[in-house]
Formats: sequence, structure tokens, C-alpha cells
Amino acid sequence: MTLPKILDVIQMDDSSLSEEIIAIKRQLFDLRLKRATRQDFKPHLFKHSKHRLAQLLTVEKSRAQSN
Repeated sequence: MTLPKILDVIQMDDSSLSEEIIAIKRQLFDLRLKRATRQDFKPHLFKHSKHRLAQLLTVEKSRAQSN
């Protein structure tokens, strides 16, 4: 599984960008909960989710500064 590309994020509109940020934050919360309760989870998803969240927040911030 490869890391997500930022070109996908740049092409998103503002509303879907916000929805995706919320979804990724929820996914990270669920992963932390699974780790804390010793359930099965895929540890590489932490890296992928954090990477994706950073991309989303970077694009969101750059759009806010340009407006």
C-alpha cells in the first residue's frame, strides 16, 4: 500500500476537504482505541492516516491564506 498523493487532495473542493479531515481524525481515534484495548489493527495505518491528515491540513491552510 502506497502513501496517498497530494495531487488528489489539491483537486478536492473545500467541503469534501473538510469532510475528509473529519473522517481521518475519526480513523486515527479508532486506531488509538484499538491499540489501547489490544484489539487487532494494522500499525501501518497510523503512518498512512497521519500522512494523509498532514496533506489535508496543509492544503486547507494554504487555501485559507490565499483567500
